[in-house]
Amino acid sequence: MAPTPQAAGLVQAGLNTYFSGGFRRAAYGGRASQPVLTVSCPRTQRRVPIPMTAFSLPRPLGASGRRSARRAALARRTLGVAVALLAGAALARPALAQSHITTPLEEFGHNIGDDYFLANYDQFMDYWHKLDAESHRMQVTEIGKTGEGRPQLMAIISSPENLRHLDRYREIARRLALAQGLTDEEAHALAREGKAVVWFDGGLHATEVVPTQTLIEASYQLVSRNDPETLRDLDNLIILAVHANPDGMQLVSDWYMRKADSTKRSYGDIPRLYNKYIGHDDNRDFYMVNMPETYNMEKVQYHQWFPQIVYNEHQSGPPGAILFQPPFRDPFNYVFDPLVPVGIEAVGTAMMQRFIEEGKPGATMRTGSSYSTWWNGGLRTEVYFHNMIGLLTEIIGSPTPMRVPFVPDMRLPHNDLPYPVQPQEWHFRRSIDYLVTADYSVFDYAAKNREDMLYNIYAMGRNEIRRGSADNWTMYPKRIQMVKDAATRWLQGVSSNVSISVCYGLVSSCTNDQENNIDGLNTICFNQPSMGFTAGVLAFTRVITAHAPGASAGLSAPAMAACSSTKRG
Repeated sequence: MAPTPQAAGLVQAGLNTYFSGGFRRAAYGGRASQPVLTVSCPRTQRRVPIPMTAFSLPRPLGASGRRSARRAALARRTLGVAVALLAGAALARPALAQSHITTPLEEFGHNIGDDYFLANYDQFMDYWHKLDAESHRMQVTEIGKTGEGRPQLMAIISSPENLRHLDRYREIARRLALAQGLTDEEAHALAREGKAVVWFDGGLHATEVVPTQTLIEASYQLVSRNDPETLRDLDNLIILAVHANPDGMQLVSDWYMRKADSTKRSYGDIPRLYNKYIGHDDNRDFYMVNMPETYNMEKVQYHQWFPQIVYNEHQSGPPGAILFQPPFRDPFNYVFDPLVPVGIEAVGTAMMQRFIEEGKPGATMRTGSSYSTWWNGGLRTEVYFHNMIGLLTEIIGSPTPMRVPFVPDMRLPHNDLPYPVQPQEWHFRRSIDYLVTADYSVFDYAAKNREDMLYNIYAMGRNEIRRGSADNWTMYPKRIQMVKDAATRWLQGVSSNVSISVCYGLVSSCTNDQENNIDGLNTICFNQPSMGFTAGVLAFTRVITAHAPGASAGLSAPAMAACSSTKRG
């Protein structure tokens, strides 16, 4: 890194004064033949060595040299100012704040997504550690050991300023997620201060190789790009890039790459499980946490970082499409806070819009596949119970080239497939590019809505606490059907001299001691024989009641005033 002429001149003056002041060379370090001055940038806290070959070093005086205390103090001040100016001049701009970032091509001899190439986990680890050393935007940490004893890595990616204050942002995320001991005003203040936390992962199912390789490419782009969007995302987000299955990546990549003839490579005949003990069922473990990899990830999710978005990347996409993306088919799980499905819808819409903007057809959603929010044992579905926005994509792709098939039903645009893709030959790199687009769409949405993301996870937690502190009912289809069946039975047996009243009030008591119990539930009775409704009917504003002409039906005056009678017969 070359200093500017102005900064170099001031440093030279400082060095002249410094050495004439009798200080020893060991103060600035380096070999005697190639001394190095280390400067620290206040903005990034990154220490950068600058070779002193750029300067003419005076011969240092020995300890016997006599200089006044006044001149020694001047020397220290001059050197301090010089080094500060040099650090500012050399390190202030983002493009100059880090050294050269090694590209995947330089590291592996291949670009990520090249046909017939897969990096294995050993290579993955080496590259991530290299990016950590070269970039001030990335910190690699081990979150635990795998079933086979490998370190399971997570990269924390953000701006240098944010990385300096990780403990504070982690504490804000924890307090908002737990939603205890906070007022709404305090939660808004924390949301304004905090940074949204976004998790994205790869490799859970190791033979689904596109997400694992994309983890390499996406992390490289995040630490090397200096476009306004990337810098904005880094300023507003704490991004957690998590490898979900290191043992599986090592096995699958080594198996695929073992043949010298690249056209014969395949991972379809691997003779053993790619996750110790459970293989593909590692995504069935997140409600019971039997595997060490599951424990490592849930520790991060629910005890350390509490991400507002968890993006779980999978393979393969529906035939005739490129990938499935959120939102998911109806119905969503009825126990979730409404902000969960609404949040999934919002992020999914942003993702679809970005695919279309970038000219990437073939994304489908909702009825485009069978995925839902009901499976409770998976990495991205378990998070719904913690008020997090869980995302899933399923993409096609293989290092061995393939074809997008012709599927007639996937050729006509509709709401869940607005931009169909043509049948064509498909290469691995295109799948990588699609997932990087998906990643950036999630980052972009979270960065633009940072404060809302943080406040909403608090609001959902607050709502859950309130619901759990009072008597409440969760509405299920079977309860609705019970009400409909009871109403149908009554209507089939009603006589012609009975009126039907449609009431828009709530009935608080029964007459004629007609309390009933259906399926163990408390019921609300009306003034009619064998008529009972479950408490679930209270979720509706329309209540069907019946009474003989001239009877009160047990309703209060306000309730009666809200009812309109019609004659049936």
